[in-house]
Amino acid sequence: MSAKHGRRVVVVGGGPAGLMAASILARHVEVVLFEQGRTIGRKFLVAGDGGLNITNSAVGDALLDHFSRPDRMHPILEAFDPTALGQWLASLGVPTFTGTSGRVFPQRGIKPAEVLKAIMEQARDRGVRMHTGYAFVGFNEERRPIMVRDGARSIPEADAYLFALGGASWPKTGSTGAWVAAFEAIGVDVRAFEASNCGVDVDLPANLLPHVGKPLKNIAARCGTKSVRGEITVTAHGLEGNAIYPLIPAVRGLLASPHEATITIDLKPDLTEERIAERLRGAAWKERSSALRLDRPALAFLKAFTPVERYLDGRTLAHDVKNVQVPVRALRPIEEAISTSGGISWDALNDDLALRDHPHLFVAGEMIDWDAPTGGFLLQGAFSTGYWAANGILAKLGLAEEV
Repeated sequence: MSAKHGRRVVVVGGGPAGLMAASILARHVEVVLFEQGRTIGRKFLVAGDGGLNITNSAVGDALLDHFSRPDRMHPILEAFDPTALGQWLASLGVPTFTGTSGRVFPQRGIKPAEVLKAIMEQARDRGVRMHTGYAFVGFNEERRPIMVRDGARSIPEADAYLFALGGASWPKTGSTGAWVAAFEAIGVDVRAFEASNCGVDVDLPANLLPHVGKPLKNIAARCGTKSVRGEITVTAHGLEGNAIYPLIPAVRGLLASPHEATITIDLKPDLTEERIAERLRGAAWKERSSALRLDRPALAFLKAFTPVERYLDGRTLAHDVKNVQVPVRALRPIEEAISTSGGISWDALNDDLALRDHPHLFVAGEMIDWDAPTGGFLLQGAFSTGYWAANGILAKLGLAEEV
């Protein structure tokens, strides 16, 4: 054991939740981190392709509204909110800026790999020992994790263990959900993983096929009571985009019910029906698209999901432009999803994120059954749960908590 209070904690998983937890814990105890990949933070780097949206400027209820199980996530997000995350990143030499719709990014010019390096350097500077290439394969009779590297088994001793093994999305990065069997074998309730923040399967009319890959910008999409502004892209399978992903929980619920799952698209969210009707008044049939400033993909989309007789008649066009009904057949597979819902049930967890039946085992990140949309909320949830679980371990060991 080290001189740090004579205590050791093992962290299994080197993603955002695991690295955050390791860094917090290492101020007080010896920390050993095991990662199954040959490098640490692969999924973090993949998430940064095209721009690392690391959190969101929303706070309080505006932040909480984006998470499932707000009753359980509330104290976790309150303890380490986007403001605290931004301050922590700044202390690592990673200043941030707030972009459109409240999305927060590392300052321009700072690459995702540099952010990961800064996070890892702080952990290492605090004494965290990192071991890569170790796969978690189950528990021994004492409920200690069995780690395997190149065929050799290791069962590390520690006062507490924290698992941050991810969900089941992007399996190429190591998030396969293979850990589920090991936890179920020790009696832990794990909810089945389902795709989240993913595209939807739609039966596309032939006239839309030439527009596959093209975006419909500045639209609003809604399903049930949820409405989102953004853009969508027509794909070979249906639709995806930042105006689709936040609707997935509502779509999933409808797909599991007797009701039809339908997404409603408003092609002109900045205009009222009355204003659209004014623009159409006096316009010849062939002038309608130019009067509404609908580009070719948007016009094709409107025609695709409006009955031919209704579209040609034109008398309900003002209403139809704002209420394009798109029937959804299914969600895209988990392998294509940005994230997953499901994971370890909240009923299996204490408030400190320890397993009720195995209080020396803690979990964090996407292993837990919480869900959030893209826009910075996923990474915020990972960092926040890692922070919360680490402090839960310190409290259990009778050590000072991070403030």
